[in-house]
Amino acid sequence: MQDWEDMKMGYIHIYCGDGKGKTSAALGLAVRAAGRGKKVLIVRFLKNENSGEVPALRKIPGITVTPCDREFGFVFRMNEEKRAEAASYYRQMFEQACREAEEGEYDILILDEIMAACNYEMVPEADLTAFLKDRPQRLEVVLTGREPSGRLLDLADYVSEIRMRKHPFERGIPAREGIEY
Repeated sequence: MQDWEDMKMGYIHIYCGDGKGKTSAALGLAVRAAGRGKKVLIVRFLKNENSGEVPALRKIPGITVTPCDREFGFVFRMNEEKRAEAASYYRQMFEQACREAEEGEYDILILDEIMAACNYEMVPEADLTAFLKDRPQRLEVVLTGREPSGRLLDLADYVSEIRMRKHPFERGIPAREGIEY
């Protein structure tokens, strides 16, 4: 009879939808896993270092957050040159994440906003699907972002969709000044 640990298979999770909370759900899973002694690698696409959760996550043993040391702004505001530069950067970031997840013996890899990176052609979806199919069997992978393709949905074991039901801007309530999460 095979040992239980030898049979362990890492699942593919997708947190998608138009609501807030996709990243929070993924990070909640990371914190729970780290609390159980698991190693977690978090890679964030199309974001910067100014996210409130980053300093806290870096203090948790077992969690590694890859730095976002370049900022490109919103994709829709990029000219062709800036977009090509951003795509090159995010492709390299993705390739490094794949190598690190495999070589670092991580239990969980979180690719935050990878759907946006694929949808904006910053990371080729074919590269992502190839990695998901060929990843170490034990590696759990979490993908976040809006509008995952049918191909990614088919590969996933878990899909959670977070929907916006109400937003203060729709009712004319302005954003609060000075509050950044």
